[in-house]
Amino acid sequence: MKPFLTLGIETSCDETAAAVYHSTQGLLSSTLYSQIELHKKFGGVVPELASRSQLEKINPIVAAALEQAQLTLDDIDVVAVTNKPGLPGSLLVGICFAKALAYGSTLPRSPLILSLSKDEGRAKKLVGINHLEGHAFSSFIEHNVPFPHVCLTASGGHTSLYLIKDFGDYEVLGETQDDAAGEAFDKIAKLMNLPYPGGPVIEKLAREVNFQDFFHYPRSKQKTLDFSFSGLKTAVLYDLVKQNAYDLSTKTFLRPHDEQFQKEVASSLLVCMADIFEQKLVLALEKHPGVKAITFVGGVACNAYIVERLKTFALAHNIPFFHPSRKYCTDNAAMIAFVGNYKAQQGLFNDFTLDIGD
Repeated sequence: MKPFLTLGIETSCDETAAAVYHSTQGLLSSTLYSQIELHKKFGGVVPELASRSQLEKINPIVAAALEQAQLTLDDIDVVAVTNKPGLPGSLLVGICFAKALAYGSTLPRSPLILSLSKDEGRAKKLVGINHLEGHAFSSFIEHNVPFPHVCLTASGGHTSLYLIKDFGDYEVLGETQDDAAGEAFDKIAKLMNLPYPGGPVIEKLAREVNFQDFFHYPRSKQKTLDFSFSGLKTAVLYDLVKQNAYDLSTKTFLRPHDEQFQKEVASSLLVCMADIFEQKLVLALEKHPGVKAITFVGGVACNAYIVERLKTFALAHNIPFFHPSRKYCTDNAAMIAFVGNYKAQQGLFNDFTLDIGD
């Protein structure tokens, strides 16, 4: 099978990232510019600000990825880019840039190449990547995960369960019906005037009270593999109201100086979230008893408490457990380059009509 050098580009939300992956040598580079500080004061991602920042950063980020890999654009065979799902403006920045790099390499000294290449005629292949498929296979950047396995993907906008049968061959077992896990963390953190993003601060507060379940928020009893965290968010909200901690009429948190209360809410929420994930995995294993591993990926997989809970769960069921390093849990281009590389090996290329959502 022909080896490929693949440049991956990721701009689906509020990150600007690039990476280079080689079919036999593995990951050669991974660069990223985070916009967390840019959006923090708004309590969430502002799409217009995200895409404007990506326009500014994408060229130097791609250049840095090539430099880190000690390559030039001349060496690249394939340009892989996230084309769904995500913020339309952000996706457009990445897709247009990727298409310019690939198409511009067929033209003599094209200004579209932005001084990254001296090539004068070798066409580069283009591959559009589903961002969620990138997350689903992100564990493979560092681990040799056996097939078939169950993958739990939890990030800011999506929470899903997959049965992964092979590279590019997977089945959606369950997915987000409303709020995803990351959205629930962010929205509940906002109710308590905690900073954005909510996940890290909630884990920090919960750790200080040893991850106890103080308020026993409701767990879903439905025998389905789909996820719904809107009800959990509402349950927490009305429990805050009941405890005179939130005023619905003014949308004001009334106990901003009660740190112990905030820790108890955060801890109860985190324990509830981990319980829900375990419940879904129990159902998944009942329906697919032959799986050889469990993987946990996406931004929420940065949460050390949930990782330990799921690792313990897998051990109790005698199933290997894998999860990526923190830098490959959040949005990154390494996973896009990895998926782009195996799609290239399968001959699954796109033409230059590639667009958002294709």
